[in-house]
Amino acid sequence: MKWLVEIVGLTVRFPLMSRFMARLKGRDFHEIDAVADVSLTIRPGETYALVGESGSGKSTLARAVNGLVEPTPESSIVFNGRDVAAMSPANFKAYRRQMAMVFQDPVGSLSPRMTVGDQLAEPFVAHGLRDRDLKAECGRLLDMVGLPPDFAGRYPHELSGGQARRVGVARALALDPKLVIADEPTAGLDVSIQGEVLNLLNELQERFGLTLLIITHNLHIVRHVADRTAIMYLGRIVEEGPTDRIFSAPRHHYTRALLSAAPEPDPDAVRTRIELKGEVPSLARRPDGCEFHTRCPKAQDVCATERPEETTDGERRYRCFFPVLHEESG
Repeated sequence: MKWLVEIVGLTVRFPLMSRFMARLKGRDFHEIDAVADVSLTIRPGETYALVGESGSGKSTLARAVNGLVEPTPESSIVFNGRDVAAMSPANFKAYRRQMAMVFQDPVGSLSPRMTVGDQLAEPFVAHGLRDRDLKAECGRLLDMVGLPPDFAGRYPHELSGGQARRVGVARALALDPKLVIADEPTAGLDVSIQGEVLNLLNELQERFGLTLLIITHNLHIVRHVADRTAIMYLGRIVEEGPTDRIFSAPRHHYTRALLSAAPEPDPDAVRTRIELKGEVPSLARRPDGCEFHTRCPKAQDVCATERPEETTDGERRYRCFFPVLHEESG
């Protein structure tokens, strides 16, 4: 199979307010596109990163793949050969076992009233796998993420952030998924613990042949773990390609600005930070033309009136009328 995930024309809309409240306030009913006409593919066994500022739509996209939010009817999400966007909830439940999510808040994503052991057993119970030896499964999962068996009796408040993250990873892997979606997997962790978590994910990926979709704004971790990277802005992918090409020669000016603000591992490297003007526009007032033109340092008149078509350059694709030149990207 060439693709494990193939997304075509994905759009996710949310109402600004309910129809009832709109009528009550005498306003028109409006929706916003949190994800707008996104297409992407993910190969089996690779690590794919979605990068963007808060509100860029990356987490919403991930939740659409996992069936946690509903896309528009014309959207297509093919996972492991089946269009899951068109499935009924009953049919999708069996497919959901093949994908799992590691949530952003390591401690907050765990129930404070349940022990670690109960939370690791929860996926088996939820999917009706009551024939499993839950105690043995709990021990297996804890060992998989480098935690001792006695952690099964602990509660979330007794865990450090790194330990809670390991429990979240263990729970995600309980049902042997093909795809793991990790939403900001290093958020709130010390730098040394971030490295441990990333190494753990890499080890588990090699051991079990996992496919990883990482949602993050942290370009530092993307550089070291992702095979391919997509940059999102206001719900659209503005650039995508092999991670090393994205970092060495960005084509979109938004990508270049993000990279200029990322930490540089080489202390002798000289980098000029690009300050973007203005704030990220509201999705309720999406700009005409190229959505980035209100902040782009190279915007011209056409950018304010026309939306750029996608340009493909080998394995790279981007949307920009005036892409970054090679000599500018250093």
